Amino acid sequence: MYAGLAALLVTACAKTARIDAEVAGAPSSDIVVKQLNVSRYDVLDTVKTDASGRMSVKVSVEKGNPEFFYLYYKDSKIASLLLERGDRVKVSADTLGNYAVEGSEESVKLSGIESRYAGFSASLDSLSEKLLEVGVSSPEAKDVNAEIANLYMDYYRGCVRYVLENSHSLTVIPVFWQTVGNSFYVFSQDTDAIIFKNVCDSLKTAYPDSKYVKSLRNEAERRTSALQLNLRLKDAASIGFPDIELPDVTGKKVKLSSVEAKVILLHFWSASDAAQKMFNLDVLKGVYDDFHSRGLEIYQVAIDVDKPSWERTVAAQGLKWINVCDGLGTNSPVVSTYNVSKLPVSYIIADGQMTGEKVSDEASLRRVLNKLL
Repeated sequence: MYAGLAALLVTACAKTARIDAEVAGAPSSDIVVKQLNVSRYDVLDTVKTDASGRMSVKVSVEKGNPEFFYLYYKDSKIASLLLERGDRVKVSADTLGNYAVEGSEESVKLSGIESRYAGFSASLDSLSEKLLEVGVSSPEAKDVNAEIANLYMDYYRGCVRYVLENSHSLTVIPVFWQTVGNSFYVFSQDTDAIIFKNVCDSLKTAYPDSKYVKSLRNEAERRTSALQLNLRLKDAASIGFPDIELPDVTGKKVKLSSVEAKVILLHFWSASDAAQKMFNLDVLKGVYDDFHSRGLEIYQVAIDVDKPSWERTVAAQGLKWINVCDGLGTNSPVVSTYNVSKLPVSYIIADGQMTGEKVSDEASLRRVLNKLL
């Protein structure tokens, strides 16, 4: 009986982590224990210290999923912890936010991160005050702004180095969300998307079920998409429209920017829709025959997953213009590139520039082509 009870107690204890804290200057005071829940802090408990400022509390931690916990005195955060199941840590803190922790390597790392960030923020505040003192338009302001830029770059490089060297540690999570003042994130460059993705891939191998890693993965995907879009927009700035490159019915990739024509009809459609197939025969074939010799080319993009069916349709209808499809359907990158929300939809590119011409039917298409050609 006693052996079974002991085993039960061990099991119960193993499902938690224990925090023993001593808060200087806070005898018989309430300490609030909070847990990070991705984007918010949940209050877990309020524990009163004894006459010496000591307190103890147990927190639940799932196996293999470390959690972030924080101790608050009044409205001030006085300690940050990253705990695994079974951890027992000792925290020595004061009411001003200075603290030391023992018993958890990850919590020690987290303490170092917060200390460096506090130092960076204090230096930034000092330089900002200096800039106000000399005046933002004064000759001295240039030197102060240079100091601010150097301070940021040094700190940013240190953050990059930390997350890459600790890519299997959840302590990188708060580093990715640090801000410069209240204006922008430390990791605010477009190419930071690559760092997010690489670190996220490493964390997934160590903590595949962590809610923090899942959230970071979503942000990595968002940043990667934004980076790809920015790169396409940069290309668009030089050629006048966002470029795309897709395989034709022979498998050969054809770039939109490689099409040599005075006017290009960029047409998105689906070969699975009977009405859209009839549009090819009833409208596009006649338009192509009438305007191709005058400088028209059609670059027709099928948003389909059944490529064999699309290929058969193109062959059966005898479509002479450029037909492309990647077989990804609505998951194709071109859908987001051109913000395709419905099918069919057409765009007109004239003399290498995207136009604002609206095309909805045969009459409007012929009217636009007669004007441009």
